[in-house]
This record gives sequence, C-alpha cells and structure tokens, in this order.
Amino acid sequence: MKNRRFITRLVVLLGITIALGYTFYTSFLNQKDIVSVGDLAPNFVLTDLEGNEIELADLKGKGVFLNFWATVCPPCRDEMPYMENSYQQYKDQGIEIIAVNFDEAPLAIERFVQRYGLTFPILLDRGLQVSQVYGVRELPATFLIDENGVVIERRIGGLTEQMVENYVQKILPTPQ
Repeated sequence: MKNRRFITRLVVLLGITIALGYTFYTSFLNQKDIVSVGDLAPNFVLTDLEGNEIELADLKGKGVFLNFWATVCPPCRDEMPYMENSYQQYKDQGIEIIAVNFDEAPLAIERFVQRYGLTFPILLDRGLQVSQVYGVRELPATFLIDENGVVIERRIGGLTEQMVENYVQKILPTPQ
C-alpha cells in the first residue's frame, strides 16, 4: 500500500516537473527576437490619438525611431522628454519619432501626452498586434530604422538623453 502511494506521488511529481520544464522552455529559452538587426522592418498601420492612420511604409526615406512604451513604465516616462527634444531638433532633417503605446486606455495616454507636452506621433496598438510582430515583451523597446526601412539597432530598456541623441544621429538620412 505504501509502495503504491509512493509510486503514484512520484508519477504525479514527475508529470508536474515535465510540464513546468516544457512551459519554461517554450516561454523563455525558445524565444528569438522576431525582428532583429538587419531585418526589413515589418510594415504596419496604426491610428494616432486623433484617429489618423499612420503606415510605416509611408516613412521610407526617413530615419525612424520606433519606441514601444506604456504610461505605467517608469523608464518610458523618463525617456519621453528626451525623445521630444530630439524630435523638435531633427524632424525637419528627415527623422520621425513614433511612440507605439502598449494597449492602454486613450484617456490615460492623452493625459500623459499633455503632461509631457509630446508632439511626435503617438500610436495605439490595440490588441498588441504590432508589438507581437516586433517581438516586444519588455518595455521600453526601441527600434532604429534607417531610410531604407532596415532595422539597424534594437534596444530593450530605458534611454538616457545622450543615448537618444546618439541613436537619432545613427538614423539621419544621407542628403541627396
């Protein structure tokens, strides 16, 4: 009787261990970046807070600083003023800064935009479809896209003012 209980417990414990191992493997170790450096940036169409559609393909010829963020993310809040400063400085030189919100309520986003005085496009990623295509699992996430639509850098984590400046310099289109 005791031997039978021991075997039953051992089988249950082994089953749980296998299930947890499989879950861990598929969730963490088996993931690769869906969009990597050197890839052509996947096109998308998202709407901004006013309901205007913005398509990434329409920005070809410009350097695109694509940032995924949320209002509840402290590093996201910290880097927004740096992004705004760079946007004001470089928007007439072929740079587009786009911030894709991570599926939050429009009212919360509008308040955030007003509080920080943001003027660059803020796009709404309802259902996180674009975030999933880009493989974004942590915020903030930034993709630098050159004038040809190629991802030249991918960064997870907050940015300092100097980092934002350096990244914008990397994607400045070459004069023609």
